Formats: sequence, C-alpha cells, structure tokens
Amino acid sequence: MPERYPSEDPREWINRAKSNLALAEKMGQNIYLEDLCFNTQQAVEKAIKSLLIKYGIDFPFTHDIAKLITLLLKTELDIPEFVEQAVGLTPYATFARYPNSDTPVTDDDYKEALEIAEKIVNWVESIS
Repeated sequence: MPERYPSEDPREWINRAKSNLALAEKMGQNIYLEDLCFNTQQAVEKAIKSLLIKYGIDFPFTHDIAKLITLLLKTELDIPEFVEQAVGLTPYATFARYPNSDTPVTDDDYKEALEIAEKIVNWVESIS
C-alpha cells in the first residue's frame, strides 16, 4: 500500500494514477475492456493533474485530457509528443463506464490505451 498524502499533494495524485494503471492491467474473466480503458483514462488524467498541482496551476474538474494538456503547456516542461496521444482516451471516461450501444472496445484499442497510459504515468513519475 503506498503512503497516503493530502489531496493537495501531487504525490497523492500520482499514487492514484499508478493505482488506476494497476487496475487497467488486470485483464481477466468477467472484466470488460471498456472498464480497463476507463482506468487508463483515469491514470492519465490524474498523472497530468499531479503535474498541474506541482506547478500551481488550477484545473477544472474535468475528464477532458485535451483541456488538461493545454493547461500543462503553461509550465516550462518539455512535454513529449506521446502525451498528445492521450487525448484519444477522453471518451473512455464517459461512454465506457456504462452499458451503451457503441461498438465494444477491441483488444487492439485496449492495448493502445494501456501503452499510452503507461508511458505518461512513467514520464510523470520520472519528473516528479
């Protein structure tokens, strides 16, 4: 169990991002890929928010990764190109959480989402 920090501490946000990433990696029987992809989105969202907190940038309560990346551009960070790929994870924060008529997430979709989330969480942790 990771050490707990106050909610305004960026370390707590990266811990929660890592927790979501660990959940996203838990493929198994009776687990929808949509639920795993939801956790990839949450991991990225919380990782980015940890950086925003670290740099003193207020952010809205949103799942929109593009908006969060735009705020992140206000820092002096050299943001890797792969961070932009996370924008495609935003829909997993909403449609993937509930039964719907959309096309189910494929294995390839899941693998791509997981790879993006792993890269971003690892990058954020490396600079935190």
